[in-house]
Amino acid sequence: MDRFTCIGVFVAAIEEGSFAAAARRFGLSPAMAGKYVSALETDLNVRLLQRTTRRLSLTDAGHAYYERCKRILEAFDEANREAGASQSVARGLLRVAAPVTFGALHLGGAIASYMAAHPHVNVEAVLSDRYADLLELQADVAIRIGRLPDSGLVARRIAPCRMVLCAAPSWLEQHGTPRSPDDLRDAARLAFGEAVSAGDWTVIDAQERAHVIGGPCRLRANNMQMLLSAALAGAGIAYGPTFVFGEALARGELVALLPACRAPELTIQAVYPSARHVPLKLRAFIDHLAGAFGDAPPWDGAPPMPDVPPMMNTVF
Repeated sequence: MDRFTCIGVFVAAIEEGSFAAAARRFGLSPAMAGKYVSALETDLNVRLLQRTTRRLSLTDAGHAYYERCKRILEAFDEANREAGASQSVARGLLRVAAPVTFGALHLGGAIASYMAAHPHVNVEAVLSDRYADLLELQADVAIRIGRLPDSGLVARRIAPCRMVLCAAPSWLEQHGTPRSPDDLRDAARLAFGEAVSAGDWTVIDAQERAHVIGGPCRLRANNMQMLLSAALAGAGIAYGPTFVFGEALARGELVALLPACRAPELTIQAVYPSARHVPLKLRAFIDHLAGAFGDAPPWDGAPPMPDVPPMMNTVF
């Protein structure tokens, strides 16, 4: 028989004063309640109760065992109450993994407003451009950008990731403004080196033809903020997400190129291990990000690129 049920019936019999009353608490017959206690005594090889037709009394061993069992059941009930409370009020530690640039530029404010709304949750953010393994990092959720491999994780879209070609006005003054994708074949390219794809740049022209802009890179880096700084300094043409370049585009410090073309759109997603029994702290966090960013995220100061089906596996 189940040991935990045996303990529960034993404690109930003492508290209620009879097997019949203990049986009613557990939905059993009095005879079955007695069998649960007898099974417990057999397993322990000790008599816990002295039984008469009118009353139950504890043996010395039974008294000590009853006190321990009562504390165990009370602790179990308290654990159940705490677990239930965690689904009515968000609380505990939330561990979030995110790419370095996106996390540094955009997650801080969103996390701050989330914590203000949920004062019983503490957040630990782990920023890395390496592919984040949730189990290895012991993370509750990871922010991933690009097309995701089939990993068995649950993914929820929290924002679009629009791509843009851009350069500083100083570079355009010196080298001229490109009018077509062919004009970029020999341009100084500033490329993100950690793309899951080969780092190729793809744009779609007005005739729906895809153009892959390849060739050597003038600068390759594994950090988008460095490429932003280089582009602002006039080092060449950059291709990347508006969550990096959007603010500079809105201020006129960078100029979007090839306005007649469009770039494939990627997706910013929150991924987590399972859709079952999602903790309230996690569910509230993902809802908060989706609300804070949405289809028109705040970093899109430049006009959004038209939507096209994803064509790249780039992950930032």
